[in-house]
Amino acid sequence: MNASPSHQPHPAEWTETRSLQPCVERDLPAGRHQFHKEQLMARIHEDLRTTTRPEPPRRRPNPFLRRTVLLPAAALALAGAVAGGFALRGGAADGGTTTLATGPALTTTVGAADAKGAPRLLDRISLAAADTSTPTPRKGQYIYIASKVASTYPRTVGDTTTVVSEELHPRQVWNSLDGKDGWLIEPGQTGGEGIALAGKVGMSGAYDVLATLPTDPDALLRRIYRQSDATRDHEVPRDQAAFVAIGDLLTESYPPAGVSAALYKAAAKIPGVVMVEDAVDATGRHGVAIAREDGTAGERTEWIFDKKTLRFLGERIVVVKAVEDSPFEVGTVTFTSAITQRAVVDANKQVPGAAS
Repeated sequence: MNASPSHQPHPAEWTETRSLQPCVERDLPAGRHQFHKEQLMARIHEDLRTTTRPEPPRRRPNPFLRRTVLLPAAALALAGAVAGGFALRGGAADGGTTTLATGPALTTTVGAADAKGAPRLLDRISLAAADTSTPTPRKGQYIYIASKVASTYPRTVGDTTTVVSEELHPRQVWNSLDGKDGWLIEPGQTGGEGIALAGKVGMSGAYDVLATLPTDPDALLRRIYRQSDATRDHEVPRDQAAFVAIGDLLTESYPPAGVSAALYKAAAKIPGVVMVEDAVDATGRHGVAIAREDGTAGERTEWIFDKKTLRFLGERIVVVKAVEDSPFEVGTVTFTSAITQRAVVDANKQVPGAAS
């Protein structure tokens, strides 16, 4: 993922491990600061329902809804116990179709950050989002999102820790409009047939919830900050938690046009948000990025957009500065994704274009 297309690495160039011990438990990557994504937006949903009584502690949703790279070690251990351990073992769930590599899956040249250009770009992105003509889902339909994803993380065997990565692989998610039903297929995580999300899905990305969010950017941002203060990890800076929460709603969800526009305008009001002139998504598409650095973790979260249409392409997390005790070098891409299709379908597990 270098800025120069001639140096752009491709998945075919990734070196696979020649001899991996099966079922090796992997450590959590430095990007664990984002594990409160689901909690935060779930609490926003609860805030919409009631403000008259405190909410009891909530169980975190099924970890397969978000990349395991974003979850804390305790949650990963629990997920492994519940799911037979395959969440912790690269390729174990589907006979090895998703394997680990011997080094970072992706590296990139760290692009220069432009703070002055961010508000102008976000204003243009917001206008483009508001003008997008997207169908309004009907009761009983599902939101379908297909993507390509990969993550890089440290793996410890005995006393030796090495940096390894997944192959770039497909991910398909279906969610009912109310967020109570759905399906996930992700090789290496769920097996070929996938897993049901009924009873395991957080409400953060549910269309019915997104449709009720305020379209006034100030009101929306106040709500995000309020819930962030109540749920975020203390290691995560307040502004970073808000930025990550907004990004979460822009990836595996289907916000109405007015809400999308408001989310971008709200992001423009968060201190520290910058523009990166050139960024590359998981499939190699170059675009312009809106980003924010978590100084504590040394990582920068980047939302990538097509330079001409300003359509959202994907997201990546890049190590931009060395952090003590971190195994990652500057330029390592610890997580990358590319949205390849986003659609409304008539049934769970239905692929767009196919009859229900």
